[in-house]
Amino acid sequence: MSASEKEFAPLSLSTVRALNDKLYEKRKVAALEIEKMVKEFSTASNSAQIQQLIKVLTDEFAVSNNPHSRKGGLIGLAACAIALGKESSMYLDQLIDPVLACFSDPDSRVRYYACEALYNIVKVARGAVLGRFNDIFDGLSKLAADPDPNVKNGSELLDRLLKDIVSESTSFDLASFMPLLRERIYTKNQFARQFLVSWVTVLDSVPDINMLVYLPEFLDGLFHILADPSREVRRMCESALGEFLKGIKKSPSSVNFSNMVNILIVHCQAQDELLQLTAIMWLKEFILLAGRAMLPFAAGILTAVLPCVAYEDHRRKNIKDTAIAVNNSLLRLITTEDDLVVPTSPVEGEDKDQDKEKEREKGFLSSFSYKDKVELELAPVVDVLTRHLLHESMLTRIAVLRWIYNLHIKIPNKIFRHVDELFPVLLKTLSDKADEVILLDLEVLAEIASSPAGQRVRPAVEKSSSSQSLATGGEQAPTGVMMNTYFTKFMVSLIKLFSTDKELLENRGSFIVRQLCLLLNAEAIFRALAEILLDEEDLRFAAIMVQTLNSILLTSTELFELRTQLKDLKTKESCDLFCCLYQSWCHNPVATVSLCLLTQNYRHSCDLLQLFGDLEVTVEFLTEIDKLVQLIESPIFTYLRLQLLDAQQNAYLIKALYGLLMLLPQSRAFDTLRHRLDCLPASHLIPQHQSVQAPPPEQREHVARINFHQLIQHFQHVQAKHRTAKHPRPRHTESTASAIQLAN
Repeated sequence: MSASEKEFAPLSLSTVRALNDKLYEKRKVAALEIEKMVKEFSTASNSAQIQQLIKVLTDEFAVSNNPHSRKGGLIGLAACAIALGKESSMYLDQLIDPVLACFSDPDSRVRYYACEALYNIVKVARGAVLGRFNDIFDGLSKLAADPDPNVKNGSELLDRLLKDIVSESTSFDLASFMPLLRERIYTKNQFARQFLVSWVTVLDSVPDINMLVYLPEFLDGLFHILADPSREVRRMCESALGEFLKGIKKSPSSVNFSNMVNILIVHCQAQDELLQLTAIMWLKEFILLAGRAMLPFAAGILTAVLPCVAYEDHRRKNIKDTAIAVNNSLLRLITTEDDLVVPTSPVEGEDKDQDKEKEREKGFLSSFSYKDKVELELAPVVDVLTRHLLHESMLTRIAVLRWIYNLHIKIPNKIFRHVDELFPVLLKTLSDKADEVILLDLEVLAEIASSPAGQRVRPAVEKSSSSQSLATGGEQAPTGVMMNTYFTKFMVSLIKLFSTDKELLENRGSFIVRQLCLLLNAEAIFRALAEILLDEEDLRFAAIMVQTLNSILLTSTELFELRTQLKDLKTKESCDLFCCLYQSWCHNPVATVSLCLLTQNYRHSCDLLQLFGDLEVTVEFLTEIDKLVQLIESPIFTYLRLQLLDAQQNAYLIKALYGLLMLLPQSRAFDTLRHRLDCLPASHLIPQHQSVQAPPPEQREHVARINFHQLIQHFQHVQAKHRTAKHPRPRHTESTASAIQLAN
């Protein structure tokens, strides 16, 4: 035997030449010869010769530098497998490895013949090839993106055959396959993605394979594929995801929701509409199926859905509606039981039993069975809400405020630990351009200010020595209204906000205060604001603020009860409130007079009007008197106008009205008030010394004990401060003083 024959043994030289030939027909003849030879070896149980033949085909042909030799080696290996039949499983590695190596051959024809060869090997080996499934799958995933159409067609034939084998198998190793799928699924190639999705769909359809268990490992990749530019790929991926979601709904107990939520949260923020909608729909189902298990992810979910509720274009309507549903479902998961404090450490022995008994008496233990397992992490939620409260969309800001409000209703004790973070942003939101936002913001702030979770205090700021109550004996009468510490902080902050944002005060000031009076105690609000304004350094702002508050007090339907309380002054508390308001109302002379008219302190009104001659009369001052005359003609002061019928009993009232008349220039308001006074009974024209009796003394018990003399002094003191602020005295320097002395 020659050296050449020994090198290629057991192949004959003619077979070797045929395998190296460039013509397929000759290589085919050689393959038939090899098939015949292998069958003879197999019949004789000569495995050594079979292994030698496979080795020669691999070393001398399949890995040869000559492309025709490689083609001959591939067809020869396929012939070996066909001849061996089921026995090919004994030589599977030797047969498959050289063929897989040719999958990456630079010659497209070699790659094609490699697909054909492996197809024949897999066809006879069937289930035995599953041990090499990952290697074959890896090769096919690359061929799916091959630029040559013939290679792609060949790989598709092999792919279908492999899918049939996997579908029939009951021993497919899914766990070993997952790392490869997780790696390959992030490919960017359209055809490779199509290949991967088709395999995921096939595996999910196999009854003995539970893909839901491993869904968290490749779900993110599927969502990336869903954004592929190809319509066909998107359709396939959407269908696959739909089937997975159906499976989750059927058997939620076998699903690891926690490992997939963050994946959905990320894709809910995608720019692609289909991807975003699908992710939000999954999130919606997760909340419905997993319930409170989603609470630890609340911050992430809110980050994803809060911007979506702001969508206004028609194309994203479904996304918006689904996001709103997710938001509402998540909010419903939080209950008042979440505010209960669970013991953090067990107590041993008898103390432990006693604690448990106490909890049973309170009825708490029944709610701890699941609360202690899943709790809402408030810190990240508050952070998300705080950031989104500054969102550009009104709808998002409204959604955030509803969250904050509901948290204060359901878990006040827990949310109050984070009020310091929320409070500044809530105050800033009062400057919002949308009325709906301001209304909700005020509801939240009112809830914070009145929440039992806060420390209860009286709604008053510390008073300076000059602002002591001027009620009887200098004692402060209690209001009976209790608020927490944030009430005072809110009132102080509100005044600061109005002082820095004059436009807000002018356009929304009345609206804000009126809403607060509906949401909280009106008396507490006016008392607190009055006490804060008493020490306001910006006197101009204080006068404007008092004018605004006075207008609200006299005209708002929300303050009917408070006006009635002040009008009658039947109690010590109401008199104290009058004195409290009076001290701040002194910043605005006309407002002070109107407060006295409202409280029926007509004699004091006359005393004040006598002092108006010393005040600077400006257009603004006259305008305020004009507005007061209009108010006197309004339903608010009906009782005052009726009192004019009894001239002798209300001489000071008539005198006060004449005082206003004398202050007014000839104008429409002057004519209105003069016509009103012309309607008085003639008896008022009788000189006082000829009257039947002098005006009666004050009949109201607590009003009679008010120190009106001190009130007048306080009024003069405040107006003096205003006069000084308007017209400061010039300060003479030493040189100026010397010059004056020399001149003298």
